Amino acid sequence: MGKKRLGSILTLFCVLPLPSLLLYVISAGKGISYHPEWAHRECSAMAVQPLKISQDKIRMLTKENKNHQCDPISQCVRLVIIADLPSRFGEFQICGFTSPGDGKEHTALVKGDIVGKESVLTRLHSECLTGDALGSKRCDCRDQLIESLERIEAEGEGILLYLRQEGRNIGLTNKIKAYYLQDMGVDTVDANIILGFEPDERDYGIAAHILRTLDVKSIRLLTNNPKKIQELQKHGVKILERVPLVIEPTEESKTYLDTKEKRAGHLLGDLSGIRSISEVDAIGRDT
Repeated sequence: MGKKRLGSILTLFCVLPLPSLLLYVISAGKGISYHPEWAHRECSAMAVQPLKISQDKIRMLTKENKNHQCDPISQCVRLVIIADLPSRFGEFQICGFTSPGDGKEHTALVKGDIVGKESVLTRLHSECLTGDALGSKRCDCRDQLIESLERIEAEGEGILLYLRQEGRNIGLTNKIKAYYLQDMGVDTVDANIILGFEPDERDYGIAAHILRTLDVKSIRLLTNNPKKIQELQKHGVKILERVPLVIEPTEESKTYLDTKEKRAGHLLGDLSGIRSISEVDAIGRDT
């Protein structure tokens, strides 16, 4: 297509049905014409960059957090930096947080510009070295991590908080001790109790602080755990919906997931489809 015809073009559509496929359709005054090379050049020049947290917002947020400290110190975090993170799941940004209380480092993987947004699809994922990195079949942690990132990518916007709370916050070595007890026939709840811990030692104050730092106004939470919803609400997080994150059990994880449902109250089985926060709250009050 020559340069003289540029003025006669009425509409230029760049349709991207797949990330790796560009279909360029040019609607001109005398009908539809198509020129791959010209269309590729023009559409590439006009392509809209994916939305993400801007450099101006990053500078503002990190400046606000530079010397941040709050009470209680155990639930305090500081945003240190935000960088791009191209991944197998899509284009994300990764936020680095440090806790002045215990020195732990937490991260948030962000899709899109979620600063100041409502109804952000959100996952709180506690660190699980054995599952996330080593592929353990004892739990569904890795599968939930992957499924969450895939859903956030499909949504086009969302956030995954990766919290340093290994083994439901009892630590890696104690988790391995709990594995040993499970090998002896003890379930995951009683294993924690035998070791001198609560069934779930996690604290979601850090997670709530991270969401406030990024100015996330309200969320739709990917979870099966009513306690996680209740704890976030106690810390002032506005949750609009529970989004189920049910993973099909394997032979190795079946006992673990059964215990989650029957003893920890997770919304699995007949309750897996519940999305209403009021219904989840009602179930929590009855248990």
